[in-house]
Parts: sequence; structure tokens; C-alpha cells
Amino acid sequence: MTHTSLVWFRRDLRLFDHAALHVALTAARSTSQAVLCVFIFDSTLLASLPRVDRRVAFIWESVRELKQALNQVGADLMVRHGDPCALIPALCDELDVATVYANRDTEPAAVERDGRIARSLSALGKDLRLFKDQVIFERDEILTQSGQMYQVFTPYRRAWLNQVNDTVLSSFAVAPHLDQLEKCAPSAMPDLRQIGFDPVDVDYLKPGMSGGETLFEDFCERMQRYHETRDFPAVKGVSYLSVHLRFGTVSIRELARTAIRIGGEGAQTWLSELIWREFYQQLLWHRPDLVTHTFKEKYDAIAFPNNRDHFSAWCAGQTGFPIVDAAQRQLNQTGFMHNRLRMITASFLVKDLLIDWRWGERYFAEKLNDFDLASNNGGWQWAASTGCDAQPYFRIFNPTTQSIRFDPEGQFIRRYCPELAHLDNRQIHAPPLSVENYPAPIVDHATQRVAALRLFKTAE
Repeated sequence: MTHTSLVWFRRDLRLFDHAALHVALTAARSTSQAVLCVFIFDSTLLASLPRVDRRVAFIWESVRELKQALNQVGADLMVRHGDPCALIPALCDELDVATVYANRDTEPAAVERDGRIARSLSALGKDLRLFKDQVIFERDEILTQSGQMYQVFTPYRRAWLNQVNDTVLSSFAVAPHLDQLEKCAPSAMPDLRQIGFDPVDVDYLKPGMSGGETLFEDFCERMQRYHETRDFPAVKGVSYLSVHLRFGTVSIRELARTAIRIGGEGAQTWLSELIWREFYQQLLWHRPDLVTHTFKEKYDAIAFPNNRDHFSAWCAGQTGFPIVDAAQRQLNQTGFMHNRLRMITASFLVKDLLIDWRWGERYFAEKLNDFDLASNNGGWQWAASTGCDAQPYFRIFNPTTQSIRFDPEGQFIRRYCPELAHLDNRQIHAPPLSVENYPAPIVDHATQRVAALRLFKTAE
């Protein structure tokens, strides 16, 4: 007779306010079962990544902290490396597990994977139970009055705010039920090299539950000024929590509750950013084809010139446009890019360099610590004017104007383009051609603006 259930940790690396763990523990109490915990480094996902990857190191550190937290209450986190489609059924067979509990992931590849695992378990007479945890509202929980998905953010945000309440924001209690975890001695955890990666310093990202808590406490002191500071990359204005949201070392319910409690324009603006995240997730769930296609189908036909030399210069931060170059260098050096800069560099790639937005989206997917498919895809399609509720194609950011407005003293540019540090606050946004070790602009913005308008009109 089966006597054990299994909680499979994924994008939810915390031991508090955890939907799947809460349900598993409370169910185990009523049935006198024990609960085991597992995390799998998915070899099918990791195989294509470079040997040095900050995201894998962040996950590894966060898993280690989670494992230590379980060890402190006499339990353990099994850590495996391999294909979960094979490992999960094998673990259930080996450990006499009847039910696997996990939190839902609505990305298309994850949905396909979970479907395969559910079918394998069903053939063994076992169950995979999935729960909403990484968002407040998911899939089709918020629809228009006609029962369709929202295609414009503002009415979606209004509906989200109308539906949010204390029930959906309530925490899933874990601590009172931890005695239902199976008592066991700590097991070995593979190190980064054993799963195919070289160590890399991610202390600056503050990984794990403790890091997420530290960053959130710090941001709560600044949240009321968020609307005033969020667009300036040289200012400590944003939360720096995106990578923690991505891997679930913070609770979305706690973040949303706190923003609502603090109130005011700053907190409301930040809450809107959390709602944008859910807007893009529901969009991708309804339209999984967006992974490779434009939301506005007519724009799939645009024949971008796709100059590879220009793309290489953009990737390396060598375009001759300082705000773009500084942003790309920040991304390459740290894995982070300020949100305002993501819009500027994306617009520049598509509408100045006339390069397909999918090229830039893939580059960000490789480099961003906080890479999230729905948000990355939605953000790029917004900037490229091909997406849902996107800026119109004729709205084209002038990189120099953006630079003057959002980095007026050139502080951010000086940090990542030190060869420009000696320039004054006017010249640094459009350097003279005589500056050593810095390229001349690879395109003329005014000329490219006309070319971009002509290109997009071909699809109208």
C-alpha cells in the first residue's frame, strides 16, 4: 500500500507560502502519510546552456538553501540531475509514491512535459496534481465579458484589481505542517561541475529565500518613490526582485499584498508591473504560437534586412550610441538590464538596425538572469510593435533623446562605457568622432527611422 507523497519543487524554491507543499502536507496529515521533497536539475533544459551560466548558479545556491532549511526540521530535499519525464515516474515506483504535487508552469514546453509525466504516472496508477502558485490569476481566470482573453493591458489591469481579494492573496501555510515531512538524514547534493557547469559568483544576486527577503525588505523602504525613480538606470529605483520572482524564492502573494497595503502612487505603479507579468502569462497561455510568431499576424511577413554585423555590434555594445552600448554591456557583464533600457535597446535593434525582434529576444533569453519566456516575448513584441497592446510602429525611440532624459548626467553610461567617462554631460550622449576606442555610430537614426516606417508599411 502506498504511504508516501512527493512534492516536486520547480519555480518555487521556498519553504513558505507554497501551494503544492501546503496541499501535500495537509493531505498527508489526514491520511497518515509522509511527504518527500525533490528538485531535479532538468538535463533536457540545461544541455543547451553554456558551462558558465549565472541562472544555474542562482538556482543551485537557492536549492542548497532550501535543502538546508528542510534539513533543519529533520527532513531532506532529494536533488537529482536528469530528465524529469523519466526520473519522476522512477522515483514514484522506487519510493512507493501515490501522488506527486507540484506548482503549475504554463509555459508551452512545461505544459507538454507535465502532460507526458501525468500520462506516465496514470499508467502506473499514480497521480500528478498541479496548483496555481506563481501568479495571483492564471490562464483563463480573467476574461472579458464575452469570455475572451484580454488583448489590452489597461482593461486587464482593471479586471485584475476588481477580482483581487483577501482570499486569493492569502498565504498557503507551511510551517504548522512540517511534521508531516518524512524524517530522513541529509543526502548528498551534486555540485555545479557534476551537472556540467563551472562555478560563478552570484552573491550580488542574493540567491535563495534569504536573499529574496533581504531585497524585498530593502525595496519596501523605497516603494513609495518607485514611480519617480524606476526609469533612471543610474538610480536605485527598481526592486531587483525579478530573478527571485522567476525562480520562486519570493511569494507573489506577499509582494502583491504588501504593495496594496503600502498604497500610494509608487506602490500602485509597482503593482501594475506585477500585473503586466500576469497579463503576458495569460497571453502566452492562450496563444502559445507567440513563441515563434507575432501577435499581429500581418507583421510576420516583414522582411527585415537583418545585417549580421549590426547585430554583432548591438550584442557587444559597440553601436556608437552610448545608452544602447552601456545597456548591452551591463547585460553581458551582470545578466541584468534595467527595464527602461530593455525598451530602448529593443527599439533600437528593430527600428534603427532593422533586425527581426526574434533575434534580440533570443539574445536576451541567453543572457538575462531573470529570463521569463512570457515577459521576454511580450516585452520584445511590445517594443517591435508586433505584439498585444504594443506601441504603434510609428513610435520610434530616439536613443539620444532617451539617453538625455533618463541618464541626464551620464552616470550610467560612464559606469559601463569608461572610455567616455571624460566627456561632459552633453557630449556623453552623442560623443565626438575623435573619442579613442569608441566606435562611430553604425547608423544614422533619422535615416533609419524613415526606413523603419517604410518597412512596417509594407505589412499594413
